Amino acid sequence: MGKMRDKSPDWVQEIDFLKSVIGQTPLVETVKWGVPVYTLAGKNLVGIAGFKQFVALWFYNGVFLKDPANVLYSAQDEKTKALRQWRFENLDQIRSNEKAILAYVREAIANEEAGLSHKPVKKELCIPPPLQSRLNDSPQLYEAFYKLTPGRQRDYADYISAAKREATQLSRLDKITPLILAGVGLNDQYK
Repeated sequence: MGKMRDKSPDWVQEIDFLKSVIGQTPLVETVKWGVPVYTLAGKNLVGIAGFKQFVALWFYNGVFLKDPANVLYSAQDEKTKALRQWRFENLDQIRSNEKAILAYVREAIANEEAGLSHKPVKKELCIPPPLQSRLNDSPQLYEAFYKLTPGRQRDYADYISAAKREATQLSRLDKITPLILAGVGLNDQYK
């Protein structure tokens, strides 16, 4: 994965101040995805990133934080399960919340030490009928499909299911059959 860059270079003072606050804890600063990420025993707990309109403090298991100040956001309600962010628009806002920030980070540490972490729920693989029919008709394709990782199997199943018309599903099935037989994922070319 390529390095993520801050969307605005204007947050240097804000990020430095947040780093100094988190530096008061036992967390270890690392750089992941091009941004500061703080870990405890190798587990990601807190990250900092600058965006166009704000700088955010990310809590990787923020869903477990009590949030007494009601400041945490879920960046994408439908997709984000555990991650929560606290957004700041300027340095004064960060300075005035220094004690609260430290309290949230300490609570995140306590939660991690208590073993609170979000466990992703594995979705059941639902094979669309046209793909299932093709798999049933071709032992070679069946074997190749089930040798793929569960994520790659899901990508192929979702790709077929996303087409509304049967003709489109069959066309897509023709397109992906050689990829499955070659043992590659639908999106491997983008990695």
